[in-house]
Amino acid sequence: MDLNSENRAPRILIIGAGSRGDAYARAVSQSTKGVVVAVADPIAFKRKELGRKYIWADEHPRPEQEFTDWRMFISWEKQRRKDASAGHKIAPGVDGVFICVLDEQHAEVISALAPLNLHILSEKPLATTLEDCLSIYCSLLPKQHQVAPQTIFGIGHVLRYSPHNMLLRELLLEDHVIGEIISIEHTEPVGWWHFAHAYVRGNWRKESTSAPSLLTKSCHDIDFLLWLLCSPAPQSEQPPHLPSYLTSTGSLKYLKKSRKPIAAGDATNCLSCPIETDCMFSAKKIYVEARLQQGHTGWPVKIVNPEIEDCYVSLGKAAAVGKLLDTLSEDYNEHAARREIERRPWFGRCVWESDNDVCDDQYVTITWEDDALSGHEVNANNLKGRGAKTATFHMMAYTEKQCERRGRIYGTKGEIEYDSKTISVYDFASGRTKTQHPRQPDGGHGGGDDGLAR
Repeated sequence: MDLNSENRAPRILIIGAGSRGDAYARAVSQSTKGVVVAVADPIAFKRKELGRKYIWADEHPRPEQEFTDWRMFISWEKQRRKDASAGHKIAPGVDGVFICVLDEQHAEVISALAPLNLHILSEKPLATTLEDCLSIYCSLLPKQHQVAPQTIFGIGHVLRYSPHNMLLRELLLEDHVIGEIISIEHTEPVGWWHFAHAYVRGNWRKESTSAPSLLTKSCHDIDFLLWLLCSPAPQSEQPPHLPSYLTSTGSLKYLKKSRKPIAAGDATNCLSCPIETDCMFSAKKIYVEARLQQGHTGWPVKIVNPEIEDCYVSLGKAAAVGKLLDTLSEDYNEHAARREIERRPWFGRCVWESDNDVCDDQYVTITWEDDALSGHEVNANNLKGRGAKTATFHMMAYTEKQCERRGRIYGTKGEIEYDSKTISVYDFASGRTKTQHPRQPDGGHGGGDDGLAR
C-alpha cells in the first residue's frame, strides 16, 4: 500500500478480538481514515461481536471478513494472491494487521505473517522472551536485494501518543523549560482491584505462562522513560543517549497464601468464603455488585464472561447476574492438573489461594553517564541532552488510582510535576509555577490508543 495515497483508506485486519483488539478497532474507526475490514479470533462470540461493531453491522459477514484464527487468514490470503495471479476476480485484501493476541503468541503470529509484506502493529510487549524478540526481528528483515523495508512494523507503546505525554516531552526536549534533566521519579499505580483482576486471577499472573509483571504491565513505562531520556529531540541528528546501568528489585509481597486472613479458613473461592462480605477483594463485590448490578457490562465484567453483554441485553439483569456468578463459582482443588489450572483465568479464586507469582511491588533504576559525542570535548555545550542523569520507576499494585501515571522531573533550572492530567512547571529563577491542562480525549491511555492509530 502507498502510505502517501490520499485516495484510498487503509484496510485493517484485527487478529485477537479481546479488549485490546476492540480498543484498536474503535480507535481506527473513530480517529483515522482507516477501515477495519476483517477480524480473526477462535472464540466465535468475541469475533462476531467485534465484527458487528466495526465491520459488517447487521449484515451477514462475508468470507473475507472473519477468520477463525490467523492461520485461516494466511491460507485465505495466499489463495487470494494465487487467484489474482491467475487473472481471477478476487476480494480486496488488507493493508495492515493489528496483532492483539496473548503476549506469548506474538512471535509465532508475526513470523508467519512476515512473508506477506503487510504493515504490522503488535500490541506491547513485543514478546515475552529475548529469543522471541530476535525471532521476530529476523523474520522481518528485508530480503538481500531490498534497499530498505517496504512495510512498517510498530509496537503499541501508546503512552508516547497521548496529548499529555507529547506536551511533556515538548516542554523537556524542545522548550527546555527546566534546563538539563538531572533526575526523574516515575510511578505507575496499577490499582488494587485491577492488579487482582489481571495479575492474580487473570492471564498475566504467572511468569512461567506469561512474563514478569514489569514486562506485561509496565513496559509502557520503561519505554516512556527511554523516550524522554534516551531519544533525541525532534529534528535532532544526534544518536540516542544510551543508559550505562540498570538495576531492579521487586517481589510479591501481599497476595500470597502466607498473608491469607485466618478467618477465611480453607476457602479457595469467594462464593464459598466465610469472610466474603467483609473482603474488599471479593469477586462478587468487584464484578457483580459494583459493576454488573449497576448496569456496567463492559471491561472488566466482559473479560470474566465474554457473553455477559449479550445476555444482559437479551435476557435481562437477573439472568446476567446468574450467568456471571456461575463463572465466578468455577474453581479447582489440589487434584487438578497444573496444565488445566494454568491454561485459563480463575476470576472467582481467592486472591490468597491463587497460583500467581508476579511482583506486586517493583523498583527500577536507570543510570546515564556523561556521554559527549565521539571526538568532542567533554564540556557544557557538548553535554547538552547527554549529561549524567538518573530515572527511577516504581510499579505499585495497591493504589487508589488505576494506571494514572505520575511523577516528578528535576532539572538544572526547575522541576516538573505531572499526573496524567496536568503538568506543573516550577521555575527556579522566578519562583513561579505554571500549570498546563493538556487535552483529555476519550479512549484508552489518555488518548494514546487513538494517537497511535492515527
